[in-house]
Order: sequence, then C-alpha cells, then structure tokens
Amino acid sequence: MSESTPSAKLDFIREIIAADLASGKHATTITRFPPEPNGYLHIGHAKSICLNFGIAGENAATGARCHLRFDDTNPEKEETEYVESIKADVRWLGFDWGDGLYFASNYFQFFYDCAVHLIKNGLAYVDHDSAEEMRIKRGNLTTPGTRSAGAEHTVEENLDLFARMRAGEFKEGECVLRARIDMSSSNMNLRDPVLYRIMHAHHHNTGDAWCIYPMYDYAHPLEDALEHITHSLCTLEFENHRPLYDWVIENCPVASKPRQIEFARLNLTYTVMSKRKLLQLVQEGHVSGWNDPRLPTISGIRRRGYPAEAIRHFSKRIGITKFNGTTDVALLEFEVREVLNATAPRRMAVLDPLKVVLENVAPGTHEVTEVPNHPQQPELGVREIAMTREIWIEREDFMEDPPKKFYRLGPGRCVRLRGGPIIRCTGFGKNDAGEVTLIHAEMIPGTTGADTPEGIECRAAIHWVDAANGIEAEVRLYDRLFTVEDPDGAEGGFLSVINPDSLKSIRAWVEPSLAGVGPEFSCQFERIGYFVSDLADHQPGIRPVFNRTVALRDSWAKKGS
Repeated sequence: MSESTPSAKLDFIREIIAADLASGKHATTITRFPPEPNGYLHIGHAKSICLNFGIAGENAATGARCHLRFDDTNPEKEETEYVESIKADVRWLGFDWGDGLYFASNYFQFFYDCAVHLIKNGLAYVDHDSAEEMRIKRGNLTTPGTRSAGAEHTVEENLDLFARMRAGEFKEGECVLRARIDMSSSNMNLRDPVLYRIMHAHHHNTGDAWCIYPMYDYAHPLEDALEHITHSLCTLEFENHRPLYDWVIENCPVASKPRQIEFARLNLTYTVMSKRKLLQLVQEGHVSGWNDPRLPTISGIRRRGYPAEAIRHFSKRIGITKFNGTTDVALLEFEVREVLNATAPRRMAVLDPLKVVLENVAPGTHEVTEVPNHPQQPELGVREIAMTREIWIEREDFMEDPPKKFYRLGPGRCVRLRGGPIIRCTGFGKNDAGEVTLIHAEMIPGTTGADTPEGIECRAAIHWVDAANGIEAEVRLYDRLFTVEDPDGAEGGFLSVINPDSLKSIRAWVEPSLAGVGPEFSCQFERIGYFVSDLADHQPGIRPVFNRTVALRDSWAKKGS
C-alpha cells in the first residue's frame, strides 16, 4: 500500500524492530492483530490494525507478515457475526492477512497440554475456593496474599482434578486452575492467577467439545509463541500483565519467545471507546445499531462516509507513543476533509428549499450546461445540468432586507447560479404568517459561463437544484454524539451528555445526476459539506438517502470560541 512507507523519524516500536533486524535477532518480523470477537471494532482498533499490518508492509522485503487472529476463548460473549464484521473492517481499511488467519480456539488442545505440563512441574493447581474467597485471600497492594488449601494438592491430585474439570464433572464456579507463582508479589497479576475456568457454553468454532476455557492472560502468550510472533504489540493497560506473559512463555513448552511491547491506546474527544459503553448505546436504543454513523465503530465511520485512506492518514499522524493522552476528534475530521476535498466529485443539493420562478423563461423550456465534476481534478469529467423555469435555492441565500455585506439574493439584487446564468430578484411572495414562500426573478441572457456584464453587480454564486428535474431525497445531518469533550468523565454519566441534535433527518432536493448512484457514493454538496449515499438504506431511484460525513469547516470550533 502507498501508506506503508514509514516516516523519516521512526516511532519507538519501529526503532526496536529495526534494531532487531539489524542485529540479526530476527530475520523477519511477524506481528498480529488479535481481536476478541465479542463486538464490533472501533477506531482505536483501527490504530492497532494500521500499526501491525503497516509494520508488516514496511518490512515486506524480509518476508514480514501480520496475522489476523481471533482471541475466541470466551464463548458466552463471542459470535460468528463479530468474526465476519472484523474481517470486513480489516479489508475495508485496505489490509490483507493472506493465509495468516488464525483462531485461538484451534489451539485449545495445546493450551490444555501446556496446563498439564505446568501441573506436572508443580506450577499449577486446582482451587475450589469461590471467587469471593479468592479475592479476599489475594490480598492488596500493601498486604500479601494467602494461598488456598488447593495449593496443597499433590501433582497427581491436581492432574486428576483437572482431567475431571475437562470431562465436565464440575459445575461452573466450582473450581478453577491457578498458576503457582508468588502470592506476595507487588504485581497483583502474579498472585496465582486463574488459568482455566469452567464454562458450560456452546462455542462458535468448537461447538460443545470443551467445557473449560483458558483465560486471556494465559492463552495470549501461547498463541503468540505458536505462531512465532516476533513482536506482540498491545496497549498500555497490558503493561502490568507482561510479567505474567513472560512467565507463561518461560514455563511452557513453546517453540519461540515473542516480545510484548506496549503503546498508548487511542482516546478521542467527544467519544467513548469502551466496548461495554458502545454495547449499552446499541442495546438501549440510543443509536440504531453497531454501524450507526455517530459511533466510532469502523462500520459506523464507514457508513458515515469516512474514507479508509483518511483513517490510515490519521493513524500515521497521531503516531505511536508510550504516553496516554486524548486526541482532538477535529484532527480526524481534518484528515477526512483533506481526502474528500481531493477526491470527492461535486454535486448540488438544497437542504432548506425556497422556490424561485424565472419569469422570463418560458414554461417547458430548459437550458443545459456542462459543469466540471471537480474544480481541480479534470480527469473526473463533466456532467450536464438542465435548468427550467422553476428552481430551488437555499432559504438562507435570500433576505428580504439584506445587510450591507450580504451578497446573495435580495430584492433587485443579482446572484449567479453555480454553473448557470446570473439571475435578478424582481419580487417575492409571503404566506399569512409573513414567511417568504416564493421568489420571482429573471434570468439575464448570455451570462451562463460568461463574465459578469457591465452594469450588473453580482458578487456571489449560489447552489441550486432544478425543480422539474431534481430528486427528492432524505438527508441525514449527523453531528457528534456527545456534547462534552470527555463524556466518560461527565458527572451524570456518559448517557447524560448525549447530544439531542446528533441526528436530524430532513427532506431535501438533490441534482438529477445523483438519481442512479449506489450506496457509498461520496461527494461534496457544494457550499454545504461532504455527503455519502447510505450503505444500508439508500435505494437508487427508489429511496435516496444521503448522510453528512463532515461539514466543510469545523463548526464546533466556532461553538467553543
């Protein structure tokens, strides 16, 4: 991919990898992206995807690769739906795992064999204490823990109990397998952590073959070692888990020794990233689903019209560090605008229509002009636009009593129609409430595509849609889901600061060239913003639906000023 070339200044992870390759410690680099299929991915995962797959792309000459691996060790929360959505997200971002698709559940027998190995070496035991008893005996940061009576089992007793766990003789919560490490360690993760728990649940991949399942901290290092991962990249919350990661590698019969390296996760303003909170938003109906365009899920931002290229650029711009922080979501929106400004064709739409009647245009006649699809990209071609006697303009482009610096339409004033002629307002009509409902105007002949004639003052151009040929469409104006920068820290909880104006659905008019476009067609509605035909609801010629991707400028910056 074009973005796979690293910047001149390497981040600390790439520096480590470059040094390992230069020293001969590794002949190549193998990374992995290991999501748990218990929900949809969000933009924080996109940062990890770009990092892991990006490093593989940068080192392709050495045979580097990145595995897509599903950490599916918790059958109660995992579903095939999530597996398929994750695959789609990774592909959409522009990455390919080739034949490197793996499932932790395919290693269940190996995990079990390693657990038996630990038991035989006196490094694991079966514990019958309840979860509450284990919590109490674990101690705290100032008090060492106390081992349970289960730690006094002989090796033979533990082997028998573990085999009976495997055979399904015990109920859930009746016993667990624990590592024997150090109950007085200052690192709580080393105080005899649980390695296996009993779960009588159907697994999406292995069915009912197993009723005991490994814990993540035990399975993850073994997965990495089995796949010969060289650099296991994870976020900072796993830093305190690294000693346990290394302990498992050192004490189990594995063929390789991967290195875990931690980096700062992505946090965005006006956004929540917790899977639990995202699930709550979905389940309680605050949003329409996992792919709601207001969510930071990859499927949501795709449906909103964010280009994958912009996500890759954003991930590269924010960089990789070891320090937690929060990134302004405006930076993400900036990258979206940068990509769309260069690539999105221009179209016209009127969101708050006010009808204009061109009195000197005969009924049934029309004028056709060619308009470029992009002002700086001639290769995107041109399109024809027809104008008849009646057109729609934005209500805000007319003022009955315009101030001095208002250069759009008003009584006796002239304005140019984008790609069309200059028109002059000759009058207007109102309803009983005193609202302007109709504009009377005249078209000035010979001004289409021409300079402004002498004697005519015209200092602005406005967009418009022909009333006879335009298409009525649903336009969804999406905004930020929360009203404060840190919804996680809101006094009343994150649900208390949901933006009531995060979605407005309106009926609008769009130019006829948009009649046949399919889903995910991105364009700029001139003078309004960037929009995309909805991935789920848009039906060409039947039900046109367009989502606002982002405004032309950061309107929130104005709100905060």
